[in-house]
Amino acid sequence: ICDLDNDHLLNDDEVHLFQRKCFNAPLHQQALDDVKSIVKRNITDGVKDNALTLKGFLFLHTLFIQRGRHETTWTVMRAFGYDDRLQLTRDFLYPKIMVGSGSTTELTLQGIQFLKMVFNKYDEDSDGCLSPPELQNLFSTCPVMPWGQDVNNTVCTNPNGWITSQGYLAQWALTTLLDVPRTIEFLAYLGYQYLHDSQVSAIQVTRDKKIDLDKKHTSRNVFRCHVLGAKSVGKTSLLQGHLGRNLRYLATLEKEHLSTFTINTVQVYGQEKYLMLHEVDVVVSDMLNPTEMNCDVACLLYDVTNPRSFEFCTKMYLKHFIDSRIPVLFVAGKTEYPAVRQDFEMTPAQFCQKFKLPPPEDFACLDKINKDVYIKLATMAAYPHVRDVVLQNDRLFMKIGVGLAMASVFGFIVYRITKALR
Repeated sequence: ICDLDNDHLLNDDEVHLFQRKCFNAPLHQQALDDVKSIVKRNITDGVKDNALTLKGFLFLHTLFIQRGRHETTWTVMRAFGYDDRLQLTRDFLYPKIMVGSGSTTELTLQGIQFLKMVFNKYDEDSDGCLSPPELQNLFSTCPVMPWGQDVNNTVCTNPNGWITSQGYLAQWALTTLLDVPRTIEFLAYLGYQYLHDSQVSAIQVTRDKKIDLDKKHTSRNVFRCHVLGAKSVGKTSLLQGHLGRNLRYLATLEKEHLSTFTINTVQVYGQEKYLMLHEVDVVVSDMLNPTEMNCDVACLLYDVTNPRSFEFCTKMYLKHFIDSRIPVLFVAGKTEYPAVRQDFEMTPAQFCQKFKLPPPEDFACLDKINKDVYIKLATMAAYPHVRDVVLQNDRLFMKIGVGLAMASVFGFIVYRITKALR
């Protein structure tokens, strides 16, 4: 944590920061030089390139204890959150943060910058990815790895399956959205408080969603989309397509390591937003619990080659979403194959028109992935009122069109009358 540049040494700047953090007092350069001289005289390999090694650092604390200055070492331990039993205190790991029922949690700019710094610190070859050893080293100060094997299929990776910088930040955005206490805990393990105050400064609690809906504006940057549909309609393909993976790539993945979540950035009117997709497994045909309804936008996916799949989506919509304020997008999956007639009284386009929904969005991912669907979902999540605005604009344009037409006719009549009078 104190070795900010990860060179396995504590240089003078790092020692001065350590001194201020632990003792809230400066360390004069002459005093630091004297400390290094003592280390050099007593042990080998305690100082390297005029900087303290781990061996030298530990020797100093051994010397403090031998000389009866136990409180010096205890002061250091307490500065890093340890109690008298050498356990991290609960207050250190879990500072209080209040999150209302209608609010969500995101990383602040300060939190993002800290996590970027940690990534760059352990990306030793500066290739923008974390190899398995680099990832292990990054979390070496943590009691356990916070992410399972499915993380490589939750966020973007390089061709080797290593998490990229983009994927790393996306995973933290996902964790902060779904389990903010876990983010706060691991920020403590990674040393956030060494450079900043409480981890609370890394967390942004968003405004109540009801207020956002009423004001038709949100400052949120992370949005949750629940993907629903009958079995085998292509939900996993839609999720993995969000990471830029087509069906051919998907066939190479081990199914037990697939995730029901994916998250990636999407451009919404020129602004970068996170869109999280969650595949909802509907156990009972068309029943959803409150957690499964808790989303910013719903994606109802049907298979154009399965004649019964659209009917499943209509039941879901009519039962759960018709009276909600959650935007809904019907997505026609597997459009790279010939479509069959859906066994329903209306076509998908007619159904969407009847209920004033956006027209169905085609999705194909055999080779090239249709990424428009993700942009549309993110836009609908960020601007849930946009449908009403479009309808209002359509009516406005109709009024303008009628007005212009009437003006043209009136102008033509005036012209004919004027010409006749001449």
